[in-house]
Amino acid sequence: MASSEEHKQPTPFPHGSFLPNGQIDGRQRDPPLPSNDPTIGYKLNHFMIRIRDPAKSIPFYVDLMGMRTVFTMNVGPFTIYYLGYPQTDEHRADLAKFGADTAGKLQHTLGLLELYHVHGSEKQKPGYYSTGNEPGQLGFGHLGFTVPSVPEALERMKEAGVEVLKDLGVCTRPSIPITDWENERGVGVEVKGTESEIHAEYAKVFERIAFVKDPDGYIVELVPQNMDPTAP
Repeated sequence: MASSEEHKQPTPFPHGSFLPNGQIDGRQRDPPLPSNDPTIGYKLNHFMIRIRDPAKSIPFYVDLMGMRTVFTMNVGPFTIYYLGYPQTDEHRADLAKFGADTAGKLQHTLGLLELYHVHGSEKQKPGYYSTGNEPGQLGFGHLGFTVPSVPEALERMKEAGVEVLKDLGVCTRPSIPITDWENERGVGVEVKGTESEIHAEYAKVFERIAFVKDPDGYIVELVPQNMDPTAP
């Protein structure tokens, strides 16, 4: 039988501990960030994914996920759709104003999603694009959305026929985003009773999260907005 020493995780962090800033014993992990740092003002602005058919993807992100169109642009060989969330009653009541105002300060807006439709891809078979979660092409994991109520959001998804990859209350080995393909290569192997085992504190959080598939098979994570990962 393999010893626990053989299955120690290749990480300096203690098993199951939530560490703000990744600090260990109070030691700062990241370098200081002074006000004159050359990266001051950088923002994570948007994320782009290729979509095969906007007639399927747009309803998912607009009707089911509640996003609204900031702008679209037919570039010639492709069309881009920028989506975001109206943050005020005024913008929710006047979506044209939301689009114009947001486009006017696009570079300073956070949490935008760019859907990238290359013309002709809609004629290809489902699975034409890699989602980053197929064995041999692993990389991108998922898009994470926080919602007021995961049960209500999940119910709407199910009623619309959306595929649910992980339901609430589930934290089994197959539900964790590590593939058999990785395990077969000795990557991410979980051994009960060792520090490679999924920690109970993580399991409590993971059970409150759901995963669904969008029309292209990209994984969408639904996270409750009232969840505090630092709470015991």
